Amino acid sequence: MVKHVLPWPILMTIGHSTRSIEEFVNLLNSNGVHLLVDVRTIPRSRHNPQFNRDSLPKSLEASGIAYTHLKDLGGLRKPKRDSMNTGWRNSSFRGFADYMQTPEFEAARRRNYCNWRKQELARSCAPKPFPGAAIAP
Repeated sequence: MVKHVLPWPILMTIGHSTRSIEEFVNLLNSNGVHLLVDVRTIPRSRHNPQFNRDSLPKSLEASGIAYTHLKDLGGLRKPKRDSMNTGWRNSSFRGFADYMQTPEFEAARRRNYCNWRKQELARSCAPKPFPGAAIAP
């Protein structure tokens, strides 16, 4: 079998959902991920404490995966009163769309891009990605 090598690293996405930490780490390892960028605004899970910011980095480090938290790429944004993103009925989505148009978001995106260019990384959030997304079994 011929393995195709791309001239750039692959950016993947993974949600922790209700996975065990072992399943989560195995998915990252089996996809060659060396860095997990946590984009949750609040990196905690009431129901899955293995994904809290005080425990997740330790579990990843034990498997040779680096961790960084980039909350500036995360959600929980309120929409602007003069939002141009009125196509979003859900105010949380509209708020994030508004935030994506700010200099703060652009700076965070650029920082993430710099990480991405250096190595394979996965961007993590809470929900399990949709079927067919990278790393979503």
